[in-house]
Amino acid sequence: MRILVTNDDGINAPGLEVLQTIAREVAGSDGEVWTVAPAREQSGTAHCISYTNPAMIVQHGERCFSVEGYPADCVLAGIHYVLKSAPPDLVLSGVNRGNNSAENALYSGTLGAALEGALQGVLSVALSQYLGHKNRDLENPFEASAAHGADLIGKLCQQTVPSGEDYPIFYNVNFPPLPALDVQGVKVTPQGRRRNSKFSVSPYTSASKRQFLFAQIGDQQVLTAPGTDAAENLEGYITVTPMRADLTDYGALDALRIIE
Repeated sequence: MRILVTNDDGINAPGLEVLQTIAREVAGSDGEVWTVAPAREQSGTAHCISYTNPAMIVQHGERCFSVEGYPADCVLAGIHYVLKSAPPDLVLSGVNRGNNSAENALYSGTLGAALEGALQGVLSVALSQYLGHKNRDLENPFEASAAHGADLIGKLCQQTVPSGEDYPIFYNVNFPPLPALDVQGVKVTPQGRRRNSKFSVSPYTSASKRQFLFAQIGDQQVLTAPGTDAAENLEGYITVTPMRADLTDYGALDALRIIE
């Protein structure tokens, strides 16, 4: 198996090392793991691509490259340049430092890379590590994903899931904010929403009196509806959410026919 690994935390992120280890286990002794990751952190860039600017690519070692661009750029570079002669069988993105459950999924560069992989016709999985007081200060905050990631990816690769003709499935995987031994299991869940917890901005005045705004994430401990991703993460479960690029609200189609 040939696996393309990327992330949105950058080429030097510790979560990328965790994912490379997971990928090597999944690929097996006869497989190949290729890394194409952003040169710098690109958190919150969603499915952005460098459409109007070229993206410089640099080789750091055998099967390891960085791109001066976004996570989706890295997938494009990996499939159409680095692995052009032999495309990957699997795209893995992460392991993100912090969860991409609920509304975070909409902002996530980690998911943006998996989305691009799916659009390119490659099985793709985004992996993220929820952080909380039980794992944030561990020697390895990614302990849960490191311990359980390879087994879960192997199971996903073995599944035959109906895929749409237009927009294939990709998977959003979130590991709970716990040490590895405390993980309760795996739940397949829909995406949730943290109500009354929104992204916002935090103002800052520099020494030169210039005004700056920093994006600020909402409270990550707010529960989503029972049975949805973040709620199950906070109950100790790894969540797997199947997703597609299709943003259509099918439930609203018939209600809007009146305007035709």
